[in-house]
Parts: sequence; structure tokens; C-alpha cells
Amino acid sequence: MSEQNFLHQYSEEKYKDELAALAKADKSPKPENWKLSPKAVVHFLMGGPLGSKVKISPKYFGDRRLIEVAVASLATDRALLLVGVPGTAKTWVSEHIAAAICGDSKILVQGTAGIMEDALRYGWNYATLLKDGPSMDAIVPSPVMYAMQSGKIARIEELTRIPSDVQDSLLTVLSEKSLPVPELNQEIRAVSGFNIIATSNTRDKGVNELSAALQRRFNVVELPLPKYLKDEVKIVQNRLDAIKYTVELEKNAIPEAAVLKLVQVFRELRNGIVEEGSIKLKSPSAGLSTAEAISVLNNAQVLATHFGDGVVSDKDLAVGLTNAVLKDPQNDRAIFNEYLEVVMKNREEMKPLYDACKALIF
Repeated sequence: MSEQNFLHQYSEEKYKDELAALAKADKSPKPENWKLSPKAVVHFLMGGPLGSKVKISPKYFGDRRLIEVAVASLATDRALLLVGVPGTAKTWVSEHIAAAICGDSKILVQGTAGIMEDALRYGWNYATLLKDGPSMDAIVPSPVMYAMQSGKIARIEELTRIPSDVQDSLLTVLSEKSLPVPELNQEIRAVSGFNIIATSNTRDKGVNELSAALQRRFNVVELPLPKYLKDEVKIVQNRLDAIKYTVELEKNAIPEAAVLKLVQVFRELRNGIVEEGSIKLKSPSAGLSTAEAISVLNNAQVLATHFGDGVVSDKDLAVGLTNAVLKDPQNDRAIFNEYLEVVMKNREEMKPLYDACKALIF
């Protein structure tokens, strides 16, 4: 099956030409078993010209220093924890950093409330175990164990969703760089290059907070929401450009005005104040992140492509916008209606979107 048949291309697949060009031009010192130097890894994330003929596309739009600190952390003996509210590109950043460092972003543990300890340590092939007894051949390595053995980066998503007793399985791995196998009286020792990138949603604070012992073993980098409207619009447009080719949608289906309009509405409701700073607002229960804005616009693009004239209209936008805002219909309806009447109704360019939203919620 060709790459085009997959809904998601891993970073090392999608940007293999960029990674190869960076590796060829990279003259800076590299930590052992890293494919690129820390400087080149940051270049891969932030983008920019490479010589006179190659341009590296930007993957992260934000403070360069944050990415430099994150990459530098991985060159030490401490793991990296990326934190932030939903939609701040934590997963996106972790995938691209892992791809640039070790050429493999697929070594992944998805944190959930029901995850078991063997997802972070190891399991057993019970057929082999019953036949031959405990042995290394009977062990089924977790992604973390595989990363330790191969000197690569393991990614752990939503660390604070994982129960505390399971989280603590990482203590010895992070402090001693080893994984005890008491059944065999052996240990797995980490090869140079091994490290962990974890992500944590700050809205999950209090769910399964990290112990003080585990916190000390991570360098924490907080990824903020975009500070300026123009930056958030740029992020959304960049991601939509990547998505539309994957799902084979029209190239110009989303006018720039539609992107600007939706992102501005999201920011104002999320921040509780209009962009001009003259009117304060109540914020709905929904997070209204950059990632959710991308999802709403992508949904509108699909509606326009398959059930409209191919160009996103205000009616297409209104469906996703209303669903995104009204997560708690009883409380959010009044908040959204106030925004419609006080802000959107009085903006000439938003009047058609106002009409479409009012028709949906009343």
C-alpha cells in the first residue's frame, strides 16, 4: 500500500526529504545516536532556508526559545514533559522532535485511565511462557522498553490520564536508565540516545497528578496558545493546507476571510474579551482551542465539498461553530447568544454568520 492510502503520515515519512537535506548539511555536534544535532532539530521544527536551494517548512509557529529548551532537555539525562491546554500542539511537537532525533516517531504509549503497567514495562507471550518458562524470549517489550533497547525516543501521550501507580513504573527507567525484570533477576539497560517525551493536558490537573519524585525527573516546557490573532490564523491555515491534500478536498475551498472570522470568534470567546479590548465577555465551558478551530473548518470544508458548491459558506461554518461552543447546552447557550447579539450582530462582515448561528440555536 502506498503512502497516499494512509490517513496519517508520520513526520519521518512526510518530511523525509527535509530530514535528509538537514542531515547532509548538519555540521554541528550530535549527541550519541541522534540523527541530527540539536540545532538542526530546532531548524526542522521552526523552518527556514537551508543553503540557497532548500527551504525547510515550519512545523511549529511560536517562540523558538521554547523549542530550543525542549530539544536541549532531551540531550541531558532528564526526560521532557510538554504541558498546555488542549490544542497547543503538544502531540504535534513531540512527534516532530522524535522524528528528527531518532527517525522514528511511532514509539508511542497512549495514556488512558485504564492503562496497565505492562504498557510502560513489558508483558509476556503466554504461549512461550507456558512452553519454555520465563525467559527473555517470552517477554513482549513495551514501547518504552523497545526505545531503551534501541536508543530511541519513546513518546507518552496524556501522562496525567495514567493512574499514579502505573506512572511510577517510570521512576527507575528515568532515574537509573534501567528496567528491572525481577522474574529473571535481570535488567534492561538503556542504550545511549534513549529518552522520553511525555505530554500532559493542564485541564486534567488533579486527575492523576505526578508524584514529586516523578516530577523531578522531567524538564517541563509549557506550550501556550498563540498570543496574536495573525499567528493563530497562520497556524490554522498551515494545518488546513496539509489536511486538504490528505482527504482530497478542493484547494481553495476555504476563503481566508472564513479562517480569520472563525479564529477571531474562538479567541474572543476563549479569552472573554473582544480583540479590540473594549467589551468583556463570558467564556463558554468549551476550550475552543486552535486544534478545535482546525476541526471546525475542516468539517465545513467537507460540507461545502460534498453538499454545497465547493466553497465554505457561513452556513457551513455555523454548524461546526455552534457544536464547538455548546458543549454544555444549558449554560453555554446564553453565553453564545450574548456574544451573537453584542458582538457578531454589530460586525458587518459577520452578519451572515450571525444569521446562520441564530437559525441553528433558536
